[in-house]
Amino acid sequence: MKRLVMLFIIVTAVFVGTTVRAQSTGQMLADWQRAKAYTKAYLDAMPEDGYSLKPTPEMRTFAQQMLHLADGSYFLVGSATGKPGPLGKESAEKTVAQTKEATTKAVMDSYDYVISTLKGMTEAQLQEIAKVAGQDIQKGQAFNKAFEHQTHHRGQTTVYLRLKGVTPPQEMLF
Repeated sequence: MKRLVMLFIIVTAVFVGTTVRAQSTGQMLADWQRAKAYTKAYLDAMPEDGYSLKPTPEMRTFAQQMLHLADGSYFLVGSATGKPGPLGKESAEKTVAQTKEATTKAVMDSYDYVISTLKGMTEAQLQEIAKVAGQDIQKGQAFNKAFEHQTHHRGQTTVYLRLKGVTPPQEMLF
């Protein structure tokens, strides 16, 4: 009887663990889609002449911040999955025209790249280890690091919008 109970516990734990991981992948996709919409709202809110705004000489322009956000997603997800972004090893920040139209397209393309790559991954692949920036991490963690990076740089651009007299978009938590 003890063996049967123990077997039941193990099977239940495996089933619950698999279900939680499957839900987390679905949640990751939902979060990336929400982040794309939120970032698009920031890009839309900034007037064309604000794309060249530099709050201080040492800082990036608004366009450079957003293009850096795209570069980070390509680097982190591409390093983990081996799937190159559309620019290959080129940097969006250094090669894309820093206009509202070109920046918006490049940044939205980076979100599409991450979302389509994530959709193409199995749970087992997300658990695999990859070398990213010299670190051995699970591929799923690389997606999380990319998410953290884009959130950080989008958040920095709140100041840029305020300096242009623009109210930043309403937060999109859900």
